[in-house]
Amino acid sequence: MPTSGREVTPSLAERLRARIERDGPISFHDWMQAALYDEREGYYCRLDRIPQGRAGDYRTAPETSPLFAATFAWYFSKLFAELFFEMGSPPAWTIFEAGAGGGKFAHGVLKNLQAHYPEVFSATSYVIDEVSPATRRRAAARLSEFAQRLTFRRFDEINNPATVGVVFSNELIDAFPVHRVIMRNGRLREFYVGSEENNFIWVECDPDERVAEYCGRVELRLAEGQIAEINLAAEEFISRAAGLFAHGYLITVDYGAERSELLDSPGRFNGTLRAFHRHHLITNALARAGEQDLTSTVDWTQIKEVGRRAGLRAVRLERLDQFLLSEGLLQRLSEMLSQTQDQVEASRLSTSAREMIMPHGLAASFQVLVQEKLSLASRQVLR
Repeated sequence: MPTSGREVTPSLAERLRARIERDGPISFHDWMQAALYDEREGYYCRLDRIPQGRAGDYRTAPETSPLFAATFAWYFSKLFAELFFEMGSPPAWTIFEAGAGGGKFAHGVLKNLQAHYPEVFSATSYVIDEVSPATRRRAAARLSEFAQRLTFRRFDEINNPATVGVVFSNELIDAFPVHRVIMRNGRLREFYVGSEENNFIWVECDPDERVAEYCGRVELRLAEGQIAEINLAAEEFISRAAGLFAHGYLITVDYGAERSELLDSPGRFNGTLRAFHRHHLITNALARAGEQDLTSTVDWTQIKEVGRRAGLRAVRLERLDQFLLSEGLLQRLSEMLSQTQDQVEASRLSTSAREMIMPHGLAASFQVLVQEKLSLASRQVLR
């Protein structure tokens, strides 16, 4: 039978199945890495999908309300003043953003700094680390007016740390690929992914050496049949981020819990791995490779521990809605409302503010962790 002569490219699922058939089951970490970050068909790298927003699979605070970026712009300006006082007014500082997506947060921050804090804006360089080429192009287009202050750079390619800086991420660490472990007959086992009748299936194997080392280091104790996620990529990211600046802050916005809460909560006995497609929770995390979001809850105890090893001190951990209120979101709302004559826009601003501050709004499900890295002399002054 004649063919068109066009070569058919194997799908991500087909490539993963071929790999499993060739090499045997692969760790869930490696499967999730491919499902989310494969260069061609990974969930965050696909050209045919914008994951955020109503047409996507989830919402984020920056695209829900401009008040999120406006409030953080104020917070950054406050940190700038503190750091410059302690450091003797160095001429510049850098805001590093990891996982910036389409650049909405960066645009909001730079726009607000330019309009309300011009001295901070004139001293600011903004560096974005974004894995997806297509998303980087969208961000570059959105941020074109700030091109002179903007650089796209992978953080692991930066060798010389900034003297003063802030590293910011929003809903990034929860999207790192994780290992999954289970206690089975008194032994720690790790979930791998196999293939059976063109379906991906869970397979239990001996844990990876690095996973076993981590579990021993934190003295992980699981009940029989209990499942937990191990996010080693989070440790690598925090260590790398801490090396980007000599003095400054690492600010992490995400949804998480302390380790004791993650392990002791009956509702998390089966771990926290979740899959989302079109804003719906999907029970089968191994379905639709590359087509659905995969996420797990951040272990804030782990992030603080690795931060301490990297020279960081946790100074603040609180719910995002409470953080935004304490940093003046309502004042930002009042300023924006006073500057618009458009009633529709005013209504949108007020509605989005409720998502940021109400106890059952979007922001209430997230937390903010602030970790500082300052010289000993600076810490003594601050105390």
